[in-house]
Amino acid sequence: MRSDRSLTERILGVLRPYASNWSGTLGRGDLVIPQRDIPRVVHEILDAMHDENGWEEVGEREVVEALLAIRRSPSVQDQADRLRRQFAILRRTS
Repeated sequence: MRSDRSLTERILGVLRPYASNWSGTLGRGDLVIPQRDIPRVVHEILDAMHDENGWEEVGEREVVEALLAIRRSPSVQDQADRLRRQFAILRRTS
């Protein structure tokens, strides 16, 4: 519960400068984010989530070790399932 609050506070800290009223509060939930700032805001929110959840990018060695251990699984579906359980797999769009 405590980590949920700190994550919420970090995300609100990213969004507060874009509150639509002059006091900088998000009471009504209205945000005015300039289009050019949207990618930066999204990245800051994702960074806050990754920091809070302890996510980090793994090195090649860890991936190779996992693949070598998993390759003895009877099917490709089992291999994919074990990889999903061991790693958070995200698609890069760039």
